[in-house]
Amino acid sequence: MPTLATTVNGLKFPNPFVIGSGPPGTNLSVINRAFREGWGGVIAKTVSLDSSKVVNVTPRYGKLYAADRQEVIGWENIELISDRPFGIWLDEFKKCKDSFPEGILIASIMEEFNKDSWIEIVERCQDAGVDAFELNFSCPHGLPERKMGAAMGQDPDVLEEVCGWVSSVARKPVWAKMTPNITHIEEPTRAALRGGCEGVSAINTIRSVIGVNLDTLRPEPSVEGYTTPGGYSSKAVKPIALRMCMEISTLIRNEFPGRTLSGLGGIETGEDAAQFILLGSDTVQVCTGVMKFGYECVKPMCDQLLAFMARHKFETLEDFKGKSLPYFTTHADLVRRQAERKAAQKAASAVKVVKSDGEWSGDEFVKQSDALSRG
Repeated sequence: MPTLATTVNGLKFPNPFVIGSGPPGTNLSVINRAFREGWGGVIAKTVSLDSSKVVNVTPRYGKLYAADRQEVIGWENIELISDRPFGIWLDEFKKCKDSFPEGILIASIMEEFNKDSWIEIVERCQDAGVDAFELNFSCPHGLPERKMGAAMGQDPDVLEEVCGWVSSVARKPVWAKMTPNITHIEEPTRAALRGGCEGVSAINTIRSVIGVNLDTLRPEPSVEGYTTPGGYSSKAVKPIALRMCMEISTLIRNEFPGRTLSGLGGIETGEDAAQFILLGSDTVQVCTGVMKFGYECVKPMCDQLLAFMARHKFETLEDFKGKSLPYFTTHADLVRRQAERKAAQKAASAVKVVKSDGEWSGDEFVKQSDALSRG
């Protein structure tokens, strides 16, 4: 029987499905529920040392529906990082590890460009017992004006320096969460890995405007009649996430062998997860999917992924991790390959398939076709 258990950066995950940082991991109660439901790991909602600067508004979500108005295919949020005091989070981290000592609890952290602040938050979180860190360099809204989140993640030099600060004191694995709001995601990824991170997560949400209400003429989500661009997620972003994960995986293979990738962006099924793993992801994260379908969605996703593995006779995730990467090439190479295939077909069709004493054997036909295709 295939197994979903995997070890990533020394962390033993019972399955690759991880709750992504956001509303599904907003406090101890829901994190504990996630572990009870069987999630492989949980990344808590992003925390900072001073939560007093964080003020959320209502409403802060907007949805994009399919044509039938039944299915949500896109989701925008303008929610900030956690507004709960850091001391409460430290207490809840400890309680969570007491209740689920085997559960993989990852702290998502964010600070301004200040070495002492980054070092302090890392040291205090790991003293509270978290198993790893995810550095939020990717939130596209609300905090970039404070040079946090995506504003930091879009500057490779700053990113590498901050990752170096964290790596100098972290005793636990460190992942850097990449922003998709950049032309070439390889550049900040390379900087994070040079800075000492064991892995990266990709992608966070895409900066967006979900739509305009044609009755009120106001953009949504509307807060006192106004809004701000937010982060776009859900299944509509999956093609972009897959492309960026492919690019990151290729970079890791070529320049940083042994480093890891946690893929996310529109994952709602086990088949979605399989695609991310085929493109090099070690684990997969789900956030909006949990908000749409509930914490129990991990069970069917595990079953679907196992069914995929059984169908292809894969025993472990490592058996098919990155298996689809070799099939990416340049457009010029696609043109060459297609031209060669058409030439071979033309040559094969010109071969007479009948000899005076009957049909050629299969081996004879192949030899004649090969000879003609070579000219």
